[in-house]
Amino acid sequence: MEWDAPAIVLEARPFGESDALATVMTAAHGLHRGLARGGAARAQAGLWQAGNLAQVRWVARLADQLGSFSGELVHPGAALAMDDPLALAMLSAATAVAAGALPEREPHPRVFHGLLSLLAHLAAEPASVLPDLVRWEAALLAELGYGLDLAACAVSGETTGLAYVSPRTGRAVTAAAAANWKTRLLPLPGFLGAGSNAAAARQIPLAVPLAACRDGLALTGHFLARDAFGLHHKPLPRARQMLYDRVVALAETESLPDAG
Repeated sequence: MEWDAPAIVLEARPFGESDALATVMTAAHGLHRGLARGGAARAQAGLWQAGNLAQVRWVARLADQLGSFSGELVHPGAALAMDDPLALAMLSAATAVAAGALPEREPHPRVFHGLLSLLAHLAAEPASVLPDLVRWEAALLAELGYGLDLAACAVSGETTGLAYVSPRTGRAVTAAAAANWKTRLLPLPGFLGAGSNAAAARQIPLAVPLAACRDGLALTGHFLARDAFGLHHKPLPRARQMLYDRVVALAETESLPDAG
């Protein structure tokens, strides 16, 4: 049994003296684990860094075996993100979420291509990619069967003025319908509203405020923690929480009045 395909490296852990247990994701084969021979040695360690895109070959005698990986680097996403703390935090969070939430060997091409797009733009413009990361997490939730319902207000049926999301049902609510329940609801950032998507967003010249990105991460993070991870008795990855904390701090700095 074997396959050969472009793959995003999600994680790699040392195994033995020089090998590594690697987790990758491809469009056709989904999340896949395998033994990377020499993957922890100096010559290959750079290849199996989370966030890299590689041409990976998997070989096993039987389909249900762990199998072994070999590969060639295509795009050094990990190295390109190293010089920017926000880019590195986003890369670490996205790969950790994918590695922990996706079922093994189940194809999710929408999730794969969404993450691939994030990696392609991450190093050059990390702050502007934050809304795309939130949309990607929402798409991942939908792929797993936990999609948010942001098409219309759960109370009034209105399709405009949506401002909040119920943390229990995942359905949108308008500001008017929320009334005195606002403090119990999750803010819905405008870029995540009905009909929004990454492709359309890239045609909009206005930057998304970091406070809106913070709210988006809080929203998707709630449902990731409760459904994608919590239902399987796993905590939300530490890298994801660290990204949220970083964006919270950046949003506070953005909102401070100019001292000059």
